[in-house]
Amino acid sequence: MIQSMTAFARESAPLNEGVLTVELRTVNHRYLDCTFKLPDALRVMEPQLRDEAGKALARGKLECLVRLQAHQNNTTAYRIDDQRLADLLQAVDALQTQLREPAPVNALQVLQFPGVYTQAEETNEALQQAASTLFSEALKNLQETRGREGQTLAGLVLDRLSQVEFEVEATRKVLPELREQQKQRLQTRIEALDVDADPGRIEQEMVYLAQRADVDEELDRLDAHISEVRRALKKGGPCGRRLDFLMQELNREANTLSSKSQSSKTTQNAVELKVLIEQMREQIQNIE
Repeated sequence: MIQSMTAFARESAPLNEGVLTVELRTVNHRYLDCTFKLPDALRVMEPQLRDEAGKALARGKLECLVRLQAHQNNTTAYRIDDQRLADLLQAVDALQTQLREPAPVNALQVLQFPGVYTQAEETNEALQQAASTLFSEALKNLQETRGREGQTLAGLVLDRLSQVEFEVEATRKVLPELREQQKQRLQTRIEALDVDADPGRIEQEMVYLAQRADVDEELDRLDAHISEVRRALKKGGPCGRRLDFLMQELNREANTLSSKSQSSKTTQNAVELKVLIEQMREQIQNIE
């Protein structure tokens, strides 16, 4: 299935400590780039979450936000280490006796000292398990959203591709008429000069002009690229880079077609081709 790189998913669950929420957001990016914002108790999970995201996504910038909105009356999430607190206060008292004008020490400063309070291990384990489950659910929903958006993008590209194919075929049909008109114009100009011209030389000039205006090769390559775009979309999977490369090749042939144009009709066709190719390229920027 074709995947878009733009999607959003959110999952929440009530816990004893509060409400745990996982938010995932992806946008287009050349590679897979993951950013995690986790509570302190869940930072240890980042490698696990990064690995899981890497298995599910091929490209895109992923932003993962996990937050725990604690209950106001929650008093079991944290535990004071009485011994470490006593040791710290004893050290503070000893230090203050040696200072001339010691500043008062408040409770918040004490809590900021490493190890004074800790989160219960059983609480951490439960929180990590809940976060892992929510992340997996959010990642699944994100993939489903990317898949639905991807199918929409594929439909838009195929619609423009059919129009590109129409313009290519329209150009191919008018080529014989344009060549005949070019030949007639050359003969008319020679006759207007009222000079004796070497038939062999005239034939050489006609061949030269025909070669300069020949776009059969460009049209054939456009057909080949169109078929390859269809094949890539049908195969599915991460094909955004390949499609982007094919858009460059289609645009290259359209530019050559425009430079070789010998009539307003083929010029219009070439311009329309470039417009359609640019429209496809804009959609493909979001395909994984």
